[in-house]
Amino acid sequence: MPNIILLGPPGAGKGTQAKRLEDDRGMVQLSTGDMLRAAKTSGTEMGRLVANVMDRGQLVTDEIVIGLIEERLTAGDGRGFIFDGFPRTLAQADALARLMDRTGQTLDAVIEMRVDDEVLVARITGRYTCGNCGAVYHDTTKPTAKAGVCDVCGSTDLRRRGDDTEDALKTRLMEYYKKTSPLIGYYYAKGQLTSVDGLAEMDAVSSAIAKVLDRG
Repeated sequence: MPNIILLGPPGAGKGTQAKRLEDDRGMVQLSTGDMLRAAKTSGTEMGRLVANVMDRGQLVTDEIVIGLIEERLTAGDGRGFIFDGFPRTLAQADALARLMDRTGQTLDAVIEMRVDDEVLVARITGRYTCGNCGAVYHDTTKPTAKAGVCDVCGSTDLRRRGDDTEDALKTRLMEYYKKTSPLIGYYYAKGQLTSVDGLAEMDAVSSAIAKVLDRG
């Protein structure tokens, strides 16, 4: 099974596509946020270290994150990993490359989910979800059939993320372009980068990613 990185700005759909790869191919999504939350309550030595750092309100270092990733890579289930949200910087990319070499793993593809910023902002600021069942809607492209009522479960608990405003999203995009977009050139130079249209229909994006994974 391949190990891959999904790259793209916030809202590009990385999490959605990672979930599809988990369901369709049995791959494992490695989200650093999820790993940190799980480690904090795991009771392992690494988990206690994470809990100590987070409880003091300090930032978790790259070394700790790499340690958590190493634990997962060496678990030996052979299912293939999807890196989502890591690496974010060139230093992290170098650290990940050294880890893959050390553990005898390979990074088989880096897939950039390319987007147009203006279209992305319109897509993200218009979305809302059902707090009860998690169904996702959009003001213009997929509104609920009855205003204020979830089509799936009938709940009226419809929510918008607090950071799904235009100003907040533009701030997150700027952070991505400053810190993470250099990875596109980094992996292109290594011959590992493939770009897909992240704003295409969900099934079309999945199909494009599948072609990348199946060509080897």
